[in-house]
Amino acid sequence: MRPNLPQFSDFDLDDPQLPDCIRDAALKSGGYPYGRRLKRKPYERALAKLQVELVKLLAWQQKEGARVVLLFEGRDAAGKGGSIRTVRQHLNPRHARIVALAAPSGRERSQWYFQRYVEELPAAGEMVLFDRSWYNRGVVEPVMGFCTPQETERFLAEAPNFERMLAHDNIRLFKFWLSIGREMQLKRFHDRRHDPLKAWKISSVDIAAMTKWEAFTAARDRMVAATHSDHSPWLIVRANDKRRARLALIRHILGSIDYEGRDETVIGEPDARIFGSGPAALPRSGPPVLRIARHRAAAVNAVRTATAARSAAPQPPDASPPPTGRAPPDKR
Repeated sequence: MRPNLPQFSDFDLDDPQLPDCIRDAALKSGGYPYGRRLKRKPYERALAKLQVELVKLLAWQQKEGARVVLLFEGRDAAGKGGSIRTVRQHLNPRHARIVALAAPSGRERSQWYFQRYVEELPAAGEMVLFDRSWYNRGVVEPVMGFCTPQETERFLAEAPNFERMLAHDNIRLFKFWLSIGREMQLKRFHDRRHDPLKAWKISSVDIAAMTKWEAFTAARDRMVAATHSDHSPWLIVRANDKRRARLALIRHILGSIDYEGRDETVIGEPDARIFGSGPAALPRSGPPVLRIARHRAAAVNAVRTATAARSAAPQPPDASPPPTGRAPPDKR
């Protein structure tokens, strides 16, 4: 057992009182380098200037026909949705689209795995922001039992080739993994559970996932190692402080594209203490012990029911192409 890690015993999500040990450890959890959140006023001043640059970027895209994909991944409650909304806040929604796909239908499960994501890729002058993506197959699905080990293996082999095809077609792809500590995730889950405006954000599957921290960590590490590449690198953002995380990822986007009117004095550089690239940038601190007192049985049963329903559904023949660098046939 690692020293200086709080012990969690019978954490009850329904208890309106968040344990002090979780509240006190949340911001620094996962080895986060800051002991205080960035204050609101300096954050808002910096963000306002960066959002002007985002408007310039999208205007340049429309002029040049450039295509950009921003892909946001991370554990539940990592801040993906808030980061996406911050990037898109002042952009024309006709040209900057958010894609958050529901669970695949029976018909979609019979298609090539990447097919429903291909249909959402940008046309000329567009930016598409994925709130989760094809990387569901790399972490969430195998950990929660929603796909087979063979399907995960195939995905990890095919994803780099799929993304190489995007790069060859001049689609700029940014893959962000938002990383949070375990105590911060528990705090955010608790906040959602007791805020009537946010309670919809937490599901039985989310609760079941709370007991699988180590499995998610192992799947994440494996996925990043297998799919990080020069043409499509993973960008790791430590997101215990949402404000710092949002500024860092926006700065990286703006600094990576040479758009018309770019103001480099505004953009600056992402905070190197919370922003990095590839497997080496992933946090390595070990998790504390956790037991979930309530909801666990119901959550696990919900996952088992979903898994059983999926297994009982008719299984189509394998439609995935072999992992080559050639483009698959157009199935749209």
